[in-house]
Amino acid sequence: MVYDENGKLLGQRILPLDGLQAGYRHISLRTEANFPMSLPMLFCNIELIIYVPDGFADFMAALSDPRAFLSAQDKRAQQMKAMGIEETDIKDVPGGGGAAASAGGGEKGGKPKKEEEKKAEEITLEPITLETLRNEKAFKKTGQKQQKDLEALRKKQLKEKLGIQKAQCTTIEKAIKGRSKPELINDASIKKLITEQMMQWSEMIDRHRKSEWELMKNQLEEQRETMNKVIEIVQADQVKQLEAKYERDLKQMNTTQAKISVETMKEVQNDKTLKTKGDKDRRSREKQQNNTKKFMEERKTLQIKHSREKDKLAAKHEKQKQDLVKEINELMEMYKNEVIEYDLTSKTEFFA
Repeated sequence: MVYDENGKLLGQRILPLDGLQAGYRHISLRTEANFPMSLPMLFCNIELIIYVPDGFADFMAALSDPRAFLSAQDKRAQQMKAMGIEETDIKDVPGGGGAAASAGGGEKGGKPKKEEEKKAEEITLEPITLETLRNEKAFKKTGQKQQKDLEALRKKQLKEKLGIQKAQCTTIEKAIKGRSKPELINDASIKKLITEQMMQWSEMIDRHRKSEWELMKNQLEEQRETMNKVIEIVQADQVKQLEAKYERDLKQMNTTQAKISVETMKEVQNDKTLKTKGDKDRRSREKQQNNTKKFMEERKTLQIKHSREKDKLAAKHEKQKQDLVKEINELMEMYKNEVIEYDLTSKTEFFA
């Protein structure tokens, strides 16, 4: 129906749908009683569009032009690869299976549920101390061996003590046999024998203590070497945990970004305000550029955060190593002080 500016009917025309042809056409008008009119006609452009239900645009494009659709899919895969997003990440995204998922991906009367985004996982790294290192398997093995060597030394020293004690007692018993107490008090040979035995005992005790201190000092040096190796292993394990956390966070980010990309493409395809394919392609490019910029910023932020955590952990490890070295040096200094104190005291000893 065609009216003039005053609302007067100029003409009308009813055409069957199967008789329409796309393109520019002249359509002659008829009267209200459907009689032909000679002059009035309309010059119009007819555009025929196939109705496609929501969510089936990709499927229809694949059926209409398979080659162009595959080319677009390849181009999309290259863009995803350039952004660091793998196809496996997209498959993990609910509803992110591409054209096939859009075509047959939905159950009737319902939409797939969106999974909740996982929060950034936080890891807790235990502080490295001398006590925690002593619980490590390698350090325990060294400690057990050292304890065994120390017990063997003390057993050997005890055997020597008992032997000298027995020999001295036998010598004294022979020397005082059959003699009275006044005679023994004034006997110079008895005093000399006792003095010799005291010197022998004192020399043995001095030798035992020094040998035990020397062994403990050597064991402490060995513990320091073992501890340096163990702390490197433990610190490397903590760095490995930090790297694994970064990989998990990056994978989670890739999955989230892939989900956003897929949802953006679906949103453009299902936007009814975009009439032509060119409009949809233009809007898709604009959104992809915005997403790419946003994704790169997110990855840059994650990488900066990871670098800071790594530097912070390295500084923490260096301080822990310095504290452990200081603690071991204090133990070694304690042994040295014991030796000095012992050298300043009297060396005369005897068994009672």
